[in-house]
Amino acid sequence: MTINIAEVSPVPPLFSPVSLGKIELANRVVMAPMTRVRAGSSGIPGDLMVEYYRQRASVGMIIAEGTYPDHASQGYVGEPGIATDEQAVGWQRVFEAVHAEGGRIVLQIMHAGRQTHPDINGGRRILAPSAIARTGETFTEKGQQPYPVPEAMTTAEIRAALEDFVAAARRAIEAGADGVEIHGANGYLLHQFLSPAANQRTDGYGGSPNNRARFVVEVVTAVAQAVGAERVALRISPEVDFGDVFETDRDDVLATYGTLLDQLRPLGLAYLSVLHTEPGGDLVQELRRRFDGKLIVNNGPFGGHTTREQALQQIEADHADAVAVGRALIANPDLVERWQGGHPENEPRPELFYGPGAEGYTDYPFLEAA
Repeated sequence: MTINIAEVSPVPPLFSPVSLGKIELANRVVMAPMTRVRAGSSGIPGDLMVEYYRQRASVGMIIAEGTYPDHASQGYVGEPGIATDEQAVGWQRVFEAVHAEGGRIVLQIMHAGRQTHPDINGGRRILAPSAIARTGETFTEKGQQPYPVPEAMTTAEIRAALEDFVAAARRAIEAGADGVEIHGANGYLLHQFLSPAANQRTDGYGGSPNNRARFVVEVVTAVAQAVGAERVALRISPEVDFGDVFETDRDDVLATYGTLLDQLRPLGLAYLSVLHTEPGGDLVQELRRRFDGKLIVNNGPFGGHTTREQALQQIEADHADAVAVGRALIANPDLVERWQGGHPENEPRPELFYGPGAEGYTDYPFLEAA
């Protein structure tokens, strides 16, 4: 049989391999980090989480959900941690399960800062750049409660938080993670330092764009030195006003994130992940240029869940090197196979996104069972 090479359809760029630092991806569909609160009161990943991530190992890379580096930084009831050896062993089982399926997985390290409550973090102090509470309420073990006014961090406490990030990264890599992603987005601690609305300090960590970027630079640099820059990434969400961070001045945003990435560029990080309404817009692409490395984009919840067509377009237009996908991967553990073959997709069930059990978590059907 003779095959006419001209008739063989090329592989769409979305399904082609890519390297992010030392992490080799089989395709450019990345599982976005999504809080699912299935780790119980111990914060130790159990069988349910092992199965959840194992099911989704066919994506190019999994970015595991935000994971607290120390108990005080826990932001949600049921959130997993990487603060203890026991929690690291739980994550080791997850990493091994994903690797057994041929997948890649990095762990996102997330300090909630002011976005928590004493009834979530075991009665510990709530620390943030400044003593400014965010509006709204959060779910605690005692029900819905308003966010408390945090304590402004001292220089010593800033240093301690940095050391917690480093210790968490070391635990993750030693447990077998392919890398770690530092969460500098979505209104959590590092984003609070970047935002002039949340950070009103008058010392070297506040005021100017360079000062507000300083803590993020120090954290990422220290983690890169500890575990290797080619296994370290940063997630940012400029202009995404989540948790009252309020970044409404485009000039200030560009100055803040520009100086941040200028200082991180020499490290040679694995990738930068950007959550923004316009991944192909001027701001994100300018930040990509300043970073001068691999970019993952995610439009988050702004325009509904990411579709196959949107993901294909982002890669084909060279807006990014990979695309982070959220809700479609919650509902379709075999999403890459479905997208490659143009198969129908399961619909996500948002009412089951958060909860303790398997329903709406590990029970979505695969193609052969649908």
